[in-house]
Amino acid sequence: MMKRIAVLVAAVMQLVSLTGCAQRYNGNMLAIAFYNCENFFDTRHAAGKMDEEFTPEGKYHYTERIYRQKVHNIATVIQRLAGGETGRGASLIGLAEVENDHVLNDLVSEPAIAQRHYKYIWFNGPDERGINIAMLYDPSVFRLIKADPVHVSLDGTGGKETTRDVLHAYGVLAGDTVHILVNHWPSRRGKEEESVRKRAIAAGVDKSIVSTIFAANRNARIIIMGDLNDNPTDASVKEVLGTKNNENEVGLQDLYDPMEALYASGQGTLEYKHKWDLFDQIILSGRWLHKSKGWHFDKAVIFNEDFLVDHYKKMDGYPHRSFAGTHWINGYSDHFPVIVYLKK
Repeated sequence: MMKRIAVLVAAVMQLVSLTGCAQRYNGNMLAIAFYNCENFFDTRHAAGKMDEEFTPEGKYHYTERIYRQKVHNIATVIQRLAGGETGRGASLIGLAEVENDHVLNDLVSEPAIAQRHYKYIWFNGPDERGINIAMLYDPSVFRLIKADPVHVSLDGTGGKETTRDVLHAYGVLAGDTVHILVNHWPSRRGKEEESVRKRAIAAGVDKSIVSTIFAANRNARIIIMGDLNDNPTDASVKEVLGTKNNENEVGLQDLYDPMEALYASGQGTLEYKHKWDLFDQIILSGRWLHKSKGWHFDKAVIFNEDFLVDHYKKMDGYPHRSFAGTHWINGYSDHFPVIVYLKK
């Protein structure tokens, strides 16, 4: 697998050098976002997948009316992501818990964001429930060259042994060649030791891809994003990926996690037992911290505007999710989105 990635990386580098396929974007601020959409299913049962709960006959009574409202709600979030900072919204948006291309087609066609002409990348993965990762991109800013799923094998780890693939996309973002890895690592359900091991395996897949990219280009611009089901200080992130949180200590082939400072300040993207976790992360390779040439890191934020916040009793202040139990409450997701801003 890594040999194939190395060949693709080399091909990308050659293609970029031969064609000079830089996007002519004249702004000075870009936004990269990630959002776990919380059970963004359509209403139809997919053969071989355990998605019956999210059908009209299932326990969530997931009717076409509810689905259409869910599409509208997610599109509303995407419309408002980074709009005030960039004037054009987010250029790249990683998504988790998206079922299929039917859902994505409906999403990008929703009036709230249709004028942005977002395109998407999606692969049908092995998750037993049928939830996948995807990426939206603004084709006026990002030119896709290549995208592939990278399998994460959990064979022999016990319990559920399938998880989401890593979506690896290559392209040119407003003039800079970038590699984007979109993730949704294994959950914390089941035995703790098993779940920790599974996330370490997923992190190891990302680390292998990153190492292969750096072997071809030590100055590579890499973005790792996703719902990691771990916090910035957990072993999968700090030890397996080897992230750093001090900008002054980050070398070109290091990984910088700006979310660690947010987590240390008490912020989070989801709540569990009235405690904040920050599982939704965007991690950058060291090249993004060098301001001498091209785009560079400016800041990271959790997008928790008031319309996304629940104000009902014990849930006050937490994300306004789609369902309370199995009852539709017209919310958005049980996660807040995260954004990284780049400047030039």
